[in-house]
Amino acid sequence: MTPTLRQDTAVTTDDGVRLWAARSGRGTPGTPPVLLCHGGPGLWDMSEDVAAMLDSLTAVVRWDQRGCGRSEPCAGPWTIGRFVADLDTVRRHFALERPILLGHSWGASLALRYALAHPDRVAALIYVSGTGIGPDADWHGAFEANLLARLGEDPERLARWRELPGDSRERAVLQWSAEFEDRERALAHAERMADPWFPINSPCNKALNVEAGRTVGTPALYAACQALDLPVLIVDGERDIRPRSAVDSLEHALPQALRVTLPGAGHLPWVEEPRGFCDAFMTVMRR
Repeated sequence: MTPTLRQDTAVTTDDGVRLWAARSGRGTPGTPPVLLCHGGPGLWDMSEDVAAMLDSLTAVVRWDQRGCGRSEPCAGPWTIGRFVADLDTVRRHFALERPILLGHSWGASLALRYALAHPDRVAALIYVSGTGIGPDADWHGAFEANLLARLGEDPERLARWRELPGDSRERAVLQWSAEFEDRERALAHAERMADPWFPINSPCNKALNVEAGRTVGTPALYAACQALDLPVLIVDGERDIRPRSAVDSLEHALPQALRVTLPGAGHLPWVEEPRGFCDAFMTVMRR
């Protein structure tokens, strides 16, 4: 198979902020492209493996969100509406009429908000490892307990994690190692996530989490999801340390939801269950 080339570019938003983006894959007539939304908030795109899986099937666009990773440093604004607008700018830059949106973790929430705002600009939504639309209190306490339990399997690693500053690469790698079910390879997987390494955008993370916390669990969000006339695929890793019951709120609200739970996988299911992840993606392509 001939390898596909990645084309990096800068996308300029309507307020003049430059976003890093890259296109790869083989676009073919009649096959919708895929537009990826990375997790965080405040992190950067780490989905090279996802793009590599899909490149032979369709065109794939990745991007770093505002003020994050390879995108231009800026002072915000850090709002969900601004990030939805940035996502639409990326879509228009690459002339993606109706892409499949694939969002992971926080990016799943961003992709959902975009689909709710612009359902006519989306072919389908793939919601990976998100936390649903219910209140954060439904899952966040259990997540923190599960995180400490995973790190606590190695007391020295837990102690080191606790003493490191919150924005350090070493602390992030230790924390991300808890995201994988395969404990023997967890640290190696986490190291790959941190290569390349960029500063974590903490103001972005805080502001977006606060705003999201005000809107989840509201009747307006439930009603909007109930009215969403799009095919949605929800993909979970069964061993994600975020309780997967949190996503029930979204699954039950959506009129066209298919849910696939991959056993033996954590928060990044394509890493530990690549075949199952690709098979789940193909269910959307066949619709």
